[in-house]
Order: sequence, then structure tokens, then C-alpha cells
Amino acid sequence: MKKILFASLLFLCGITKLIAQTPDSLSIKIGQMILIGMPKAEVDPIVLEEVRQGKAGSIIYFEKNIPKTNSFAEFKKMSWTYQQAAPIPLFISIDQEGGKVNRLKEKYGFPRSITARAMGKDKMLDSVRFYAGSIAANLAGLGINVNFAPCVDLAVNPDNTVIVKPERAFSSNEDSVAMMAIEYIKQHRKVGVITTLKHFPGHGSSKEDTHFGVADVTNTWSERELKPYKMIIDSGYVDAVMTSHIVNKNLDKNGLPGTLSKDILDGILRKKLGFNGVVISDDMQMHAIAKNYGLEETIKLAINAGVDIMCFSNNIAGSEERTVTKVHEIIRKFVESGELSKARIDESFHRIMKLKYRLNHNPDEIYRRELLAAQQQAIANQNLAVENEEKAKAIEEKYKEEMINFKKSKKRK
Repeated sequence: MKKILFASLLFLCGITKLIAQTPDSLSIKIGQMILIGMPKAEVDPIVLEEVRQGKAGSIIYFEKNIPKTNSFAEFKKMSWTYQQAAPIPLFISIDQEGGKVNRLKEKYGFPRSITARAMGKDKMLDSVRFYAGSIAANLAGLGINVNFAPCVDLAVNPDNTVIVKPERAFSSNEDSVAMMAIEYIKQHRKVGVITTLKHFPGHGSSKEDTHFGVADVTNTWSERELKPYKMIIDSGYVDAVMTSHIVNKNLDKNGLPGTLSKDILDGILRKKLGFNGVVISDDMQMHAIAKNYGLEETIKLAINAGVDIMCFSNNIAGSEERTVTKVHEIIRKFVESGELSKARIDESFHRIMKLKYRLNHNPDEIYRRELLAAQQQAIANQNLAVENEEKAKAIEEKYKEEMINFKKSKKRK
């Protein structure tokens, strides 16, 4: 335990020293909040320089970034180049759920993967272990340390075109989803790959796809869509959570998408469900956001809502390209005007640094410690509930006794 704490202090001291030596520490902190996509299947000199300067703390790969020949070796070399250039360890991410959401296809020489629904068929955990383990091992070998998976949406609406029909949901049952998602996460943790639950607060009941426009789930969403999140958070198996752009006026009276809603992210995810880790936005260029909100308004709302890392993939047709420089300028302007506080930027920076620490150290003891802390907190919450119930019963008994005495005194008079 002492060794882990000492290593943690060294890591954090190193980051603190870097910031102290940098004339513009705010720029580094803002950079850690930005995730950017690359244009081609090769190292992009502009992105590489942004990474080197600390202006982008995370990058994301899509299928267009996979070299067509000698794929594994060339892809690994690309990841290594970006990672070596970063002054702070880089989040190198991908959406590799398996099945339909699968960037690392067999045609490039990667192993076959199957959908979450297929993994979860007949509740066979062995299937989840095998395919999740295969995915995780490939990611680790390629230098990818963040997988935007598993999807913990419930298969509520059979006509849902973004989650249910592509078989991205394990099940329509919340307990089954949580159980399989935890097993999926365990396989990634074995090889040091961070996972991300998505799409909070639940996209499986929507009728529309947020890639193409607003998806309003006000009349279709139900409270049970939060249950997988609650169960996995309580279990200690959550590294990060990805937001959804769905609109739910029962959760946000102003009708703001989940990614931009303080009521949903701070109110429900953080305060109600007790998640204190990194929150990552779904792609900020998806049309549900980009076609309805200006870039500046989107950024300000997202950060104030509780988003720690904003994703700008530059991968969606019809979306204006978002540069790191432009996003930096906007965030800095809001901080200088006071519309975003420095304390809020620091909150995100510390959450991100805590998660990045895991990438450079043996995670087993860290996870064990966090799992133990989560279990202790759950016990404490349970004890508090019992204590409150006992107090309520005592008050009720005392009230009954006082009423009996009062009635007796009235009869004597």
C-alpha cells in the first residue's frame, strides 16, 4: 500500500512540476479536456504537434486510421509515436465494442468479434470473457489504452436503430446488463485498458439517432435505465462514463441534451449515483448537438454540466471541422471572463490525472483499494439507512406514547 501511495505521489509531483515549469499552466489543463480525431491512417503532423505541446490530452481512432497493409505493426508504431510525444501520458482511444461497432476488422488481420447481444445470449459469461478478453488484448498490443465500451444501454425499444437493432445492448434486463458489463470490464482491467460506460443516462428507449438529430426520450425513458450504472458504480468497476445527447424533459426541465445538462450529469450521475470519476462526452459534432447549439455555447454548457473530456472526432459528414486551437481559445475566453471558473477546470484536470495514473502503474492494487473503498461506502450507506430507520421508529414510538399520555390526562380532567 505504501509503495502504491509513494508511486502515486511521484506521478502527481511530476505533473505538478511540469505545470509549475510551464508559463501557461491553464493551457495544459485545458488540453487535457480535449479529445481529437485524426484524418488519415498515418501520423498527422498537426495532431502530433498539438500532442507534443500538451494541447490535446486524448486522441481517438476510427477505421479510416487503420493502415491497410501490415496493419498491426503500422498501427502500433503510430500509437507509439503519439504517446512518446506527449508530456503527460496520452489517452489513446477507440470504439471497439465488438460486432457492428468494430474498427479492428478481420479484413485487417484482427480477430473476429461479436455483438454485445451475441455475447450476452443465454447469459453465458464465458462468451463475454472470451470476446472481451480478445478485444482488450488487441487494444493493449496496439498501444490503445481506452475503449469506449461497454454499452450499458437497455434494449428497451425493439425499433431503436442506434442501440437495439445493431445489437449493441447485452440485454433488455438491467441486472443482466450490469453483470455482463462488469465481466467485460474485468477482462480489460487485466491488461490495463480503461473502459467507459455509455450512453448515460440511457439511449436504448429512443426512437431517433443522435448522430442525425435530436432524440427525445421524455415519454419512453424509465428509471430502470439508470440501474446498470448504479450497480456497476457501487461495485467499483467504473473507470469513466460517456454521456448521451438524448433529451429528457423529465430529467432536465429545460430540455437540454444529457451532455449539456447539469441536472443530469451533476445532479443524477454525480450526486444521486455517487460517481466521482471522469465524464467523457459523446462526439460533440453529432448533429443532435452541432445542428442545434453553437460551438461556444456547447462547450460552456458541457463543462458547467460536468463533462471532463470533450470529444471532437472530425469524423461525421456534414459537421464543421473543430480544431484544437479553436476549442482552446473558447475555453480560455470563458475562464478569463469568469463564465467558467478555474476551479471547475481544476476539477476536471484532477479527475483526468487520477485516471491517467493507472496507465503508468500496476493497476491491481489500485483497483483493489478502490473496490474496497466502494464496498466500505456501500456498507456505511446501508448502516446509515438502518440507523435512520431505527431513529424514525423511535420517534414514532415516542409520539404514540405521548399521545396515549395526553389522552389519559384529558380523561382525568
